Amino acid sequence: MIKLIVDEREIEVEEGKTLLRACLESGVYIPNLCFLEEMKNPPASCRLCFVEVEGENKPAVSCKVEPREGMVVRTDTAAVRQLQRTALRLLLSAHRVDCRNCPSHKKCELQRMARFLGVRLKSGQLEYLERDISSCFAHPFITYEPLRCVLCGRCVFTCREKNGYSLLTFAGRGFDTVVSFIGERDPARHSCNNCRACVESCPVSAIFMKGSGIRGQYTVS
Repeated sequence: MIKLIVDEREIEVEEGKTLLRACLESGVYIPNLCFLEEMKNPPASCRLCFVEVEGENKPAVSCKVEPREGMVVRTDTAAVRQLQRTALRLLLSAHRVDCRNCPSHKKCELQRMARFLGVRLKSGQLEYLERDISSCFAHPFITYEPLRCVLCGRCVFTCREKNGYSLLTFAGRGFDTVVSFIGERDPARHSCNNCRACVESCPVSAIFMKGSGIRGQYTVS
């Protein structure tokens, strides 16, 4: 076991685990969206899990940090919180906030982070930015809600882990990126109806089974 100091408290972590996972398992919450325990190489795409490591000249994303013996970490410095709040506000500027009508209401990771960081879901500090959501999802069993999607990539990862290859991918560029379906169009050739791994991994209910009764502001199905 590796011993390190996090926010002036000693914790232990098994070799091979990331700093983010070590903190979360020890009860130290670090905002994050794109990380899953099964990931060997996290994408660090959400840019939320920043920490400061003693001896480093700038904050680092904790999902990419390998703990080492005696490491001293701070998760709550002013610089870390500023980076996290900025990342969350940018994310929310392209997220259609409609919590009351969202199936993830009260169990949403965005709500949890907003409370933790003291950021209003509808802050008004940044203008809401419309995205190009013309890309077609076209799936026989699943509906995709791009205005709700936070592009964390969990669905793409879990689909690949379940099948050995992913039926989901990212389409578009930059701000207009969406999740797209790349598999066969014949429903009989899909295991998706029984798998549902992508649906279960989504932190904001942006992807869901058809016929589930879930509605979105703009759906691509």
